[in-house]
Amino acid sequence: MCRIFSARVLLCVASVLLGATAAHAGLQFQAGQTDAGLRYIVVSGDFAYQDDLSGFEALARSNASVAVTFQSPGGNIQKAMELGRLIRWLGLNTAQFRALECSSACSLAFLGGIARYAEPGAIGVHKSSFSGDIPISTSDAVSVVQQVTAEIITYMVEMGVDPALLQLSLQYDNDDVRYLSKSEMAKYRVVTLDTGASQAPSPPPSPQQLPPEPPVASLPPVSEYSSLAIPQARSGRIRHPKGAAPLKALADGKSATLVKLRNGSPVAILGNVARWYRVQANGLIGYMHDTWVFVDQFESGPFGQRHIQVKSFDNLADASAYIRSASIRLTAYLATNGWFAVTLEDTFDQETAKNLAAELKSRGTIPDDSHMTFGNTYVRKVCCH
Repeated sequence: MCRIFSARVLLCVASVLLGATAAHAGLQFQAGQTDAGLRYIVVSGDFAYQDDLSGFEALARSNASVAVTFQSPGGNIQKAMELGRLIRWLGLNTAQFRALECSSACSLAFLGGIARYAEPGAIGVHKSSFSGDIPISTSDAVSVVQQVTAEIITYMVEMGVDPALLQLSLQYDNDDVRYLSKSEMAKYRVVTLDTGASQAPSPPPSPQQLPPEPPVASLPPVSEYSSLAIPQARSGRIRHPKGAAPLKALADGKSATLVKLRNGSPVAILGNVARWYRVQANGLIGYMHDTWVFVDQFESGPFGQRHIQVKSFDNLADASAYIRSASIRLTAYLATNGWFAVTLEDTFDQETAKNLAAELKSRGTIPDDSHMTFGNTYVRKVCCH
């Protein structure tokens, strides 16, 4: 019989992970400004899976912030990476000082900066521990560890950081912290800007003020954001052709089903790995395939309606040309995989969509492989008006 771990028992793993300490308090965001006029945000508290990052995004936009600094001992790994990706998407930079704390999972959020500046000894890493949210077998626990490791490696590569940083983290237990030296931060590409200081830590600046140097890039005006940007999925509802979808223990269709959720059931989206969302629903945390979830932050059309998709292209130019040459009214949606789905311009109820698709196929108006879909992975319309 497989050994079962309690939901409250820490699974201390000897995997190469950045730390995730238990999260006791949610994140807080505070705007500030240096004497030189540089506007920034201080992120403080522990990263928790239920943290809502919309407040951070709103503050960054309203304050025209250009940099982020942290006062955090760590917390939930997925939430830290979610914030890091949001920092990157907003075009913000990160700066960290020894007078403040950024260790464990916080270091992942720091890596999201476009330009990254840190004093020697300001960024701390260590081996990970994490707590299970449900009973889980030993084999599934190993799979979870491997999966989270893969998520972190993918994230580091995405942020331009050397994943070998994880090897260094492995050498320090989760109750210990290794603060990175100047040479280590440069070696692993944790920073992109040279501190100009010796390897020995320099005297800390005031916690209330960021230095005017090094220079950082400005946040682009909201109007300049491309329509091809994909917003972070944070919440949604189940929308599955069979009327219900399984909440999986792992990001794998063959893993155990924790519970089945009916269409319309709300879920909080905590992160994602490949084509799977990590979600919380009914007090459980598990995984849902991205084709099963209607995402509130996307503009995929009315909840109960179907699209008829006729083509897909890997670039907008080809999708636009196809639409303009068609004999019927079509539109294109940006999809979460970066492709462009060409659909009929309108959406329909299930029966109407089924009959219309059959009729158009019989006439040769649309390709035979056209199909009916909820379009859960559609982000927004991008062509053609």
